[in-house]
Amino acid sequence: MKKWPTIAFTAYLSLAAHAQGISGTWKGELNAGMFRLPLVLNITADETCRPVCCCATATCTLDSPLQNAKDIPAEVLFRSEDSLSICSRTINATYSARLQGDTLRGTFVQHGQPMPLNLTRGTYEARRPQTPQPPFPYTTEEVQFDNAEAGATLSGTLSLPANAERPPVVLMVTGSGQQNRDEELFEHRPFAVLADYLARHGIASLRYDDRGFGLSKGGEVTNATTKDFADDALAGTEWLRRSGRFSKVGLLGHSEGGAIAFILGAKGTLDFIVSLAGPALKGDTLLYLQQKALLGPLGGLTSIEGLRVNVLLSGNPWLLFYIDYDPQPDIARVSCPVFALNGSKDLQVVPAPNLEALQRILPPNKHHLLKEYPELNHLFQHCTTGHPKEYATIEETISEEVLHDIADWILTINQQ
Repeated sequence: MKKWPTIAFTAYLSLAAHAQGISGTWKGELNAGMFRLPLVLNITADETCRPVCCCATATCTLDSPLQNAKDIPAEVLFRSEDSLSICSRTINATYSARLQGDTLRGTFVQHGQPMPLNLTRGTYEARRPQTPQPPFPYTTEEVQFDNAEAGATLSGTLSLPANAERPPVVLMVTGSGQQNRDEELFEHRPFAVLADYLARHGIASLRYDDRGFGLSKGGEVTNATTKDFADDALAGTEWLRRSGRFSKVGLLGHSEGGAIAFILGAKGTLDFIVSLAGPALKGDTLLYLQQKALLGPLGGLTSIEGLRVNVLLSGNPWLLFYIDYDPQPDIARVSCPVFALNGSKDLQVVPAPNLEALQRILPPNKHHLLKEYPELNHLFQHCTTGHPKEYATIEETISEEVLHDIADWILTINQQ
């Protein structure tokens, strides 16, 4: 079943449509106090029917683009030439508006909380200037590889730099939660941006949809843990090696993907690792520090033991594995070069204790690079507070400095 966002939209809506009819797309920005949330209203109506309260001839859906929520169902309760009422019980909210000029002006109410919302005709497009646009000076191939033991077939995109014979290649592994090959979030596509930048600088990459998501098929999902997703990544690195097309095979992992990089690195299967905010602390400790950073000292649990009790009560298989997983024994067995990056304003993988643990545990290697980037958040965007509520409002997908440093480091490693 599709899950709709926490801040969502059941609506009683007043619209007008005397000139253009009620059909069409309307966009606006919900003023939710601490942040503004774009909303889109999609109206489909039989314009041959004009009587007041002609509800059955119109249908409606709502979109929340920055929450990746589309086609939220809504029931049309009433419409006239200058008003319409709809109800989307899925998201338990209401909105009433009237057409004034070319603007629908009204109030959106969710869980009893009123918020102003004005809509104008048109579709919403987030500004994401780093998203790659064709034509591209490199080639791409749509590929598949199998984790046969899990019954999973992973589908992805292989990006190949032009005129490069046996370039280095990185397998990109996403953070927690099912995500597509671009690690798309709030219309940001960080893995697509990374793949584009790397290919333009002579480095190949393979990014893939997580198991059971996008074009990837099969494999247990409901009870899958970090260990299972690491097995998928291992299948990807083995596929890249068998191809014989690359000089070195590395793994670039973000957040949970960084933990997966260390799991594979401990097996001796990688030539290098790029860990983007990959955890170096035991799961329960990491989640406790995350909660304190996000909620403050008075907003969350007071102990790791309290956090563990909550997780145990949840029965979530992924969380149950995660709170007990300690990456440090794996990190201690990594022999390949590691580039570990953290943003100074990362509130999800708090940088100082994470980088200190890596510095202490990683076996010596002259090619290791551990770096904390000022003013960057968990997604490596320049930010104000680092809080996840900012992710959607920032136009930058990933810092240009981070892109440059990753490419430069991989190319240096490839020469060794």
